[in-house]
Amino acid sequence: MSFFEIAEKRYSLRNFDTREVENEKILKVLEAARIAPSACNFQPYHFIVITDEGLRKKISECFPRDWFKKAPVIIVACGDHSKSWKRSDGKDHCDVDVAIAVDHITLAAADLGLGTCWVCAFDAEKCHEILNLPEHLEVIALLPMGYPAEGAAVPKKQRKNIEEIVSWNHFGTKI
Repeated sequence: MSFFEIAEKRYSLRNFDTREVENEKILKVLEAARIAPSACNFQPYHFIVITDEGLRKKISECFPRDWFKKAPVIIVACGDHSKSWKRSDGKDHCDVDVAIAVDHITLAAADLGLGTCWVCAFDAEKCHEILNLPEHLEVIALLPMGYPAEGAAVPKKQRKNIEEIVSWNHFGTKI
């Protein structure tokens, strides 16, 4: 499958099958994150893979949605601000680097027949406490992952026209 086919295939899955995800597939999506680029190659991220049912239940308290509770895997994407590159004006690129790695995970998962959903609207403080994380780590995203349930609806992606998101040479200049 080409990159464009994978990118088109990937969507936010909110209807998971309950079957377990093979460790080999979990390791493959984590490898995709490992090889992702980051600012100055600092790689300021850490991923916690949660497959234990009891811990998944506790983490779902941070984002109490029924569909989220059904995911057989939750990947907790953390950023380490003590290791991230900072631009000369102070802009911290930790979130950007984590986002690139998370995107690699979502695309690799789609390539392997798995679904993910990028969750950011969760109780980060509670998640931090449940996982007993060190102070320098920030939970940036939760990624439930698993196989799509039988008959899971694939939403139609609405995307802006290319002219709405691209300028040539100067802002507002069209092709």
